[in-house]
Amino acid sequence: MRTCMVSLLALVGLFAHGAVAQEYPARPVKLIIPFAAGAGTDLTGRIVAEEFGKRLGQQFVVENKPGAAGQLGTDLVAKSDPDGYTLLWTVSDGLSVLPAVKQLPYKVPDDFAFIGSIAQQPYALSVSSRSAFKTFADLVAYAKNHPGRLNYGSAGLGSAPHLTMAMIAAEAGVQMVHIPFAGLGPATNALVAGTVDVGLVIPVQAKQLVDAGRIRALATTGGKRSRVLPDVPTLAEVGVKGTAVICYGLLAPAKTDERIVARLRHVLGDMMSDKAFTDHLYAMGFEVRPLIGDSYRDFIVKDLQKWRAVAEAGQIKIGN
Repeated sequence: MRTCMVSLLALVGLFAHGAVAQEYPARPVKLIIPFAAGAGTDLTGRIVAEEFGKRLGQQFVVENKPGAAGQLGTDLVAKSDPDGYTLLWTVSDGLSVLPAVKQLPYKVPDDFAFIGSIAQQPYALSVSSRSAFKTFADLVAYAKNHPGRLNYGSAGLGSAPHLTMAMIAAEAGVQMVHIPFAGLGPATNALVAGTVDVGLVIPVQAKQLVDAGRIRALATTGGKRSRVLPDVPTLAEVGVKGTAVICYGLLAPAKTDERIVARLRHVLGDMMSDKAFTDHLYAMGFEVRPLIGDSYRDFIVKDLQKWRAVAEAGQIKIGN
């Protein structure tokens, strides 16, 4: 009798569990963006939130929770109830770069369920238009003949631009001085002004500055040429190993019901097969690179391994 009662309760629980997943979402969903409004993560996140709302018939409410290079908002989601009503829209910096240089209160990938990524962006390695360097080869030749003479700006100590430039310098066999700024915007302004010699710029902004005659793009950091800057060679084309891209994606807390995760992945996949949606992303300068489920998780894991190796080689670390 007791065994039958236990089995019945388990069966009831299973049906209830399935019903919760089937009717999801039954109320508004919070989409946490761990960066300030206005940046690429925020722009893509709001587009995705609107699309999910349309397709699931429920509001997806964007909440910006900036702080500590994305750490605060990311940790908030990692520690949220795994009920599917608090999700994370973020960029790979906080998932595969920050953990490479800093001890964090959350673990990647263990503390998250990976829904999917929709787009990537490389960087454009650039110099001021007033610089004497016309090509990447010019830059490398000078740097080899004048070790430590050149400097580069970044978005801060341990940021993705910092580690990317450290990787490029190591692969090119040159030494340059790192100058951290409080974000990529100030670093780009310093590059345009010529107060730093080299810097990384987002392709859309780089194109605007190139067209305005303010900077010169020498190489892009993706695996293939940027659609935004098709005339600029990749790192591989100028003889440098390695790539660096910004990857935008959606995650839920670990232990979120598998059926909820599957539904979110299915909707994201439908979005990526919608030409109007992907054309919108292309028009904004993003490279559409859908990675759903495990493929997204695998990308982040490999990216984290890469940046850990770069950080160790360059002795780059934040805190204890």
